[in-house]
Amino acid sequence: MFKGFKITVVTATIALLGSVTAFAQRPITFADTLRGSVTPARAWWDLNYYHLSVEVFPETQSLKGTNLVRYQVEKPGETLQIDLQEPMKITAASQNGEPLKVEKVGAAHFITLRKEQKAGEINEVLISFEGKPKVAVRPPWDGGITWQKDANGKDFIANSNQGIGSSIWWPSKDHPADEVDSMLISVTVPKGLMDVSNGRLINVKESKSTTTYDWFVDNPINGYGVNISIGDYVHFSEEFAGEKGALSMDYYVLRDNLEKAKSQFKDAPRMMEAFEHWFGPYPFYEDGFKLVEVPYLGMEHQSSVTYGNKFANGYLGRDLSGTGWGMKFDFIIIHESGHEWFANNITYKDVADMWIHESFTNYSESLFLDYFYGKKAGQEYVRGTRANILNQSPIIGIYGVNRSGSGDMYYKGGNMLNTLRQILYNDEKWREILRGLNKEFYHQTVTTQQVEGYISHQIGMDLKPFFDQYLRETSIPTFEYYFSEDNTLNYRWNNCIPSFNIPIDISLGENNVRLHPTVEWKKLEVGAPLEVQVDPDYYVSTLKIR
Repeated sequence: MFKGFKITVVTATIALLGSVTAFAQRPITFADTLRGSVTPARAWWDLNYYHLSVEVFPETQSLKGTNLVRYQVEKPGETLQIDLQEPMKITAASQNGEPLKVEKVGAAHFITLRKEQKAGEINEVLISFEGKPKVAVRPPWDGGITWQKDANGKDFIANSNQGIGSSIWWPSKDHPADEVDSMLISVTVPKGLMDVSNGRLINVKESKSTTTYDWFVDNPINGYGVNISIGDYVHFSEEFAGEKGALSMDYYVLRDNLEKAKSQFKDAPRMMEAFEHWFGPYPFYEDGFKLVEVPYLGMEHQSSVTYGNKFANGYLGRDLSGTGWGMKFDFIIIHESGHEWFANNITYKDVADMWIHESFTNYSESLFLDYFYGKKAGQEYVRGTRANILNQSPIIGIYGVNRSGSGDMYYKGGNMLNTLRQILYNDEKWREILRGLNKEFYHQTVTTQQVEGYISHQIGMDLKPFFDQYLRETSIPTFEYYFSEDNTLNYRWNNCIPSFNIPIDISLGENNVRLHPTVEWKKLEVGAPLEVQVDPDYYVSTLKIR
């Protein structure tokens, strides 16, 4: 999901920054630990399959349904944790037809099992639930369900819940470390409406007053990526000749917006072409790709990317980079679809590592421009986004308590990755690394350490000081220099951790030179006090001290 904020242009998003900061600073509670850690009641069982069946009642803004949870026993256990947030309620739980005791502690529900749970077994628990889920006030940043009407007075409904979690509207194992392997989503809506969810539509069942849509997800999926999108949709489609063959690309929009969508959604196959080049094959060929209009800005729901950017280029018609390049593409189509590789294919194990989703996907915007308009365009765009970086708190959050880091994971994270590209100074190798990440960690949940280690190994450098500086600190390294009386260039890194030691490319007069500064002064004999310019694609500061 995009949490954009631009100080000088997008004033409305200043409130968003406040909400991100407030969330990061609020006191940690026991409920945060139950939500954000792999508790004993989560650790002993591995998700295998969900069948989420839910009926949607627009008139009362309520839901009712069941979730069949199939799991493999990793080691013996007696209590199973399922999460569902108030005001939604679990009304019953059973295994093999026998009712089970459910103890509620906040959003966590501890289900006591009667059957002995033997390692290696595949078992199921059926959970019934109902209620009026939280209404999203500022979707997608304030999670919940959005209940609206379209221009013709028909219901227009969707969920968005990246931060607040899937358990805001359906009972689930609401922790990112364990993704379900596959899933059936059955959504019943009033007749005349359509539901679009993840995966492929495999069946439609009609009754006198309702229609049920069955969607099957053939790939592992993170909980927050599961979605319902309900409206008076019309459909069009195309096939993309991708790296793994023909990929179906389906589009669902409100009836009145069909012609606008046919024009604007031309960015979707362009996105797919650029990102398969940079990141490797689209990760979910079996489930296809969908772009679905919703009554909020948009989200990265796996294989069912949601869209609400008003069929205009930029971010709601604005260029977040201030360079002009941001108006060359529809921001939501490009950014949210980029999450198919970074968020849905490669998923963090802990929300503290959200940068893995957002830094790479922010960076994907510049790579899209690079692919279609050249490297200069992509570099100008990513440099332009620096005006949005605040450097008030670290990018990495607090582990084990469902606490993400700062919003700098977007623009600062993108510039951090672009700096790595400059350090490597081999664009084809850089492309291999990006593609390699998606191959090495295909359909996996990962940690920051895994990503750092992979990139360090591929580049052939110990990048721990680099990642420590940009992910875990707020200061931006300063390249300091001066010329001594004997015309020697003296230089060092300052305003950084003691171990920071990345190389830097500078122009020294008419020559390009790569230096290897540390926090200690180094010298280079140059013969004259020449003009020094640091490569602007490094996200660092420069200071001539005398």
